[in-house]
Amino acid sequence: MTKLSNEQTTKDVLGKKSGFQIWWRMLRPHTLTASFIPVFVGTVMASIYTSIHAGLFLAMLTASILIQAATNMFNEYYDFVKGLDTEESVGIGGTIVRDGIAPEKVRNLAFIFYGIAVVLGFYICIQTTFWIAVIGIISMLFGYLYTGGPYPIAYSPFGELFSGFFMGTIIIGISYYIQIEVITGEALLLSLPIAVLIGAIMLSNNIRDLEGDKENGRKTLAILVGRNNAIGVLAGFFLAAYGLTIAFMIMGIMPIWGLITLLSAKKAFNAIQVFKNNHTPLEMMPAMKFTAQTNTIFGFLYGIAFLLNHLYALQTLS
Repeated sequence: MTKLSNEQTTKDVLGKKSGFQIWWRMLRPHTLTASFIPVFVGTVMASIYTSIHAGLFLAMLTASILIQAATNMFNEYYDFVKGLDTEESVGIGGTIVRDGIAPEKVRNLAFIFYGIAVVLGFYICIQTTFWIAVIGIISMLFGYLYTGGPYPIAYSPFGELFSGFFMGTIIIGISYYIQIEVITGEALLLSLPIAVLIGAIMLSNNIRDLEGDKENGRKTLAILVGRNNAIGVLAGFFLAAYGLTIAFMIMGIMPIWGLITLLSAKKAFNAIQVFKNNHTPLEMMPAMKFTAQTNTIFGFLYGIAFLLNHLYALQTLS
């Protein structure tokens, strides 16, 4: 089922888009759940202790999505500038090399998204503390440096670490803090499974692009450990997310409802199987989808576990 049918050619999959589809594809919408899930989880964890400020939640969610979308655009812009993307490249938005949008437009739109995120961040700071601005600026800087600058993080073995930390732990921590105005070690600890799965998304991307990245001189984790070992590391990431969740339940900081996250395990298994059984970038694209779906389903159920526990406690008290 993972093999491409005869009718599904490279051109069909990567073909030129038009109108709204160009700009929609540029956002790489299938990746944006990596922004939604951390905000959702952090907010849900805070909801146990306080009523949710809807304005802060929406501002944080929108700013996080805009920053990730801008990071995707910077990625596409700088990969094009450095000659790494072509019309046949798999896994990119394709706005520049296939749809003919001027590179400067992509770059400038990314900066506009950053600007809107700054305005939203200012609102958040007014409502909470301006220390949020410091963290936000650092996060946006690293978003830019992920593929921009002289030593892009995405071209190094540390892409998974930085993406997981900033898009997972930091976003969950901020989302939690702006609702309750305190941050705890427990909340940061509970962010780790989400951070690991966001790192898994980056690793799966690097496994798919391993050969092309190697030819272009990148030194990603997948390249350093080799394809088969990288698949093993990805499996380890998945196991770590589930293992940490179970460990947190044993420690008493995660409700027993956390077991529902196991419902996402089939997607993780599918991702590993696709990578093992396929070798071309186009054939491995479903593995990227399964990895992203694992993060989305796991993260949603992870947050729901806290809500279920809270509702159960309220019902017991009544």
